[in-house]
This record gives sequence, structure tokens and C-alpha cells, in this order.
Amino acid sequence: MTTFASGTDTLTRDALTVLQPGFPGTTAPDWLLRRLGEGLASVGLFGRNIASPDQLAALTAQLRAERDDVLVAIDEEGGDVTRLEVRTGSSFPGNHALGAVDDVSLTEEVAYALGRRLAECGVNLDWAPSADVNSNPSNPVIGVRSFGADTDLVARHTAAYVTGLQSSGVAACTKHFPGHGDTAVDSHHAMPRIDADASVLSSRELAPFRAAIAAGTRAVMSAHILVPALDPDRPATLSSPVLTELLRGRLGYDGLIVTDGMEMQAIAAIYGIERGSVLAIAAGADAICVGGGLADDETVRRLRDALISAVRSGELPEERLADAAERVRALAHWTSEAPTNTGEPRTDIGLIAARRALRVTAAEPYAPLTKAPYVAAFTPVANIAVGDETPWGVAAELTRLLPGTETGSFTGDEAGPKALAAANGHRIIAVVRDEHRHAWMATALDTVLQERPDTIVVEMGVPQAAPRGTLHIATHGAARVCGRAAAEVIAGA
Repeated sequence: MTTFASGTDTLTRDALTVLQPGFPGTTAPDWLLRRLGEGLASVGLFGRNIASPDQLAALTAQLRAERDDVLVAIDEEGGDVTRLEVRTGSSFPGNHALGAVDDVSLTEEVAYALGRRLAECGVNLDWAPSADVNSNPSNPVIGVRSFGADTDLVARHTAAYVTGLQSSGVAACTKHFPGHGDTAVDSHHAMPRIDADASVLSSRELAPFRAAIAAGTRAVMSAHILVPALDPDRPATLSSPVLTELLRGRLGYDGLIVTDGMEMQAIAAIYGIERGSVLAIAAGADAICVGGGLADDETVRRLRDALISAVRSGELPEERLADAAERVRALAHWTSEAPTNTGEPRTDIGLIAARRALRVTAAEPYAPLTKAPYVAAFTPVANIAVGDETPWGVAAELTRLLPGTETGSFTGDEAGPKALAAANGHRIIAVVRDEHRHAWMATALDTVLQERPDTIVVEMGVPQAAPRGTLHIATHGAARVCGRAAAEVIAGA
């Protein structure tokens, strides 16, 4: 039973309860433990907090020793966005690979296996899945995080993912409401805008969220996007028409509403995180996610005080803050009593799914390589959600299968000539990621293929360009298992 520090009043506890802060390090700092004793009810974990499963389990146990009903949240989508395996790459393919297979039972099994791994480490809330319909091929932040560009496909796999994840006892947080797929701007950097009319939004963006709600998703994450057809003045995270009238009212959702990271520039640069947090709770959000870039006691204090001041000034009704805090506690209660599936998932389900997701196109009968090749990775700047610390590609797996494999990373206008020179006559494996979004990458590939038409091409992003090369492999994601599945084809393993 959680006992709060003496002298902590209800308003202060509620203000702390609605915060989901991050923190540095692989053990809980003293200030975080103190805040848990004062009423903080949630924490968010990122790659910086995780060194191993045993360490993570010890960390979550440390948190629960201070507050037994704490919500421990994580941004673990599998695929390109992994925190559990940030240093090695994920054992599970991401949404786009699962959508390419289009087997909802497989999606449910993968989500269950991922949930089991989280639960074993003491995590009980996952900021996943992404229910965004990736309708804009130029989308810089969603891409392979989406199940695809077809609304019905995204809806059925979103529902399957929610079902699988929550059957492990881990709450799903379906994101990014009302849909981040039709954007060409990354909300980490600026405010995206979706100009679709209400009928398009209803039939395209909202359909996967309806499916998630029907499947019982325990949480929904808002998007920092401006959708004039829904609210011409404020982004979804700060919009009562979006969160209260649409999500709560017309869609009938009654679970926890979590904001995307409030330190993202779409909010922080325009409103500031304190003002943004007050507006978000007033609009209908229940939990303030902050900590991807801000992770200290000073941030928690500032947000707590901003909420308390807003209540005392009359800007934020105290009943709204109390309602938000109660929804956080209700989710914590669900995680402690959720019925869970005790069946053991297949240990290699992630690799099985990655293999099934491959799309292989051969210009002529393909003979697997027997000699070590040169892997030229044409590497774009990683978006912040993915991070640049997670390894990707096929080189590591090819080295295991074909010892002596060499590799290099190239970017920019001279990438093609530099890759040719570095290959030094070896068979080239050109690895690209969203070739269609990067003109320099397409040019580099043209240069390599013109000089070396026997080049093998591996596309690890969203495959939009026509297959080319003597062998073209689309993996539909850059998770470690996707790289392994592609390497097996190249080496005939």
C-alpha cells in the first residue's frame, strides 16, 4: 500500500500524479524516489535507462519499493523504435513489416511476446502501437512505424496489436491521435498541419483509433499536430474539441489520454512546457509525458507548480485535474489486476515475422554469395523517435554468415563515388532507408548501379522506388531481425 509523504496536500498530489517524467541513469535518482513518495504516479523509461533485462527489472523493483502502484511506461514499439534493445537493434520487426505480412494472428503473437518481455522487466505501460495511416510517402517521422498506407489494414492490425500486448498484462497506449500519418513535418522539430477535411479524417485517420477503442486500448496518446477541420486554433494535444468532444464524446473513449512528449518543439517552442501542460490537462489530457529530452527534478517542480497555480487562478478547474489524476490511478489499478495469458510465445517469433515480411525481387536467377561482400550503407539522419544510437543494416548479420564482410557508411552528394572506391572490387550490398525521401540517396544508388550492375540492394525503410539491382530485398523496417532475414537470403542461409 502506498503511503504519501506527510504534508502533501491533495492538490499537490494530483498535480504530481498527472506527470510522466523521465530521468537519467540506470538506477532511480533520489529526487525521483522522493517525488513518488509525494504523489508522482508514473515514470517514463528511455534507452538511457536500460542496460540489460536484469538491470531493468532491478530498476522497476526499486521504483515499486517506493510506490507499489507506480506506472512504468516505455516507448517500445519494436522495429526501428526500441528502448529495450537500443544498443543492438530489436528482436521484433516493427509495424510496417507486420502490415506487409498482413496476418493479424501473427501481429497479435508478436505484440504478446513483446509485452511478455516488458512485463518480465516490470514495465506495465507501453506507448505503442502507432495507429497512424502513413498516407503521405514523404512523412519523416512515421514511415515504417505505421502498419501501412491502407486504412483497413492499419485498423485491423492496430486492434490485433492492442489485444496481444494487453493480454500480457501491459497496457497499450495507441498513438498518435487523431493521426500523424498525413504529415511532412516532424513534430519533434515544428508544428505539422493536416488539411484534410472532416470526412477524410473520419474515414482514414480515425478508423484505426475506433478499432483500438473497440479492442479495449487502455490509453491513447495525443499528437502535436494542427488539424484545422477539428480545431483551427490549437494542436490536438491542447484541443478540447479534439480530446474531449471527439475522442471522449463522439468516439466514446473512457481510458487514459497521454500527451506526446511536451518538450517536442511543436509544443515547447510555441507554448512552453508549463503553459502547454496546463492547456493539455484543461483540454482533456490526463497524463503529461515529459522526459525524452528533459529529465530532472526542476522540470517536475516547474510543471507541478504550473498546474497548481492554474487551479488557484481558476484557469484550470480543480475537478478536471482531479479527474485526470483519478484516470492515472485507475490505469495503475488495471495493471495490477489485469488477466494475463500464461501461454509461452514462440522464442523466435520476431525472426519468423521478419522473414515473412521480406519482399525479394531478382533480375535473374540468384546465386547466394559465397565470398565476403562490401556493405555500403547509405545512411540518412535518424529521426528523434528512432534515435541514432540504435544500429541497423545487414553488415553485422552478414559478417556472421560471411566472415570478412566489410562495411562503410555514406551520406551526401559524394556517397556513390565514395562507396565504389571503398568497395575496392568486392561485390556490393547497397543498403538504403527510405530511398524515395532522399534525392542524394537515389543518386548514390544510381551511381553504384551504373558502375556495378551486379549490386544487391536492400531497402530497410518504406519501399516506394521500383526494385532494382541484381537482387532487391525490401525488409519493411530496420530492426536487427529484419537485417538478419535479409542476410540469410543474400548468403543462402
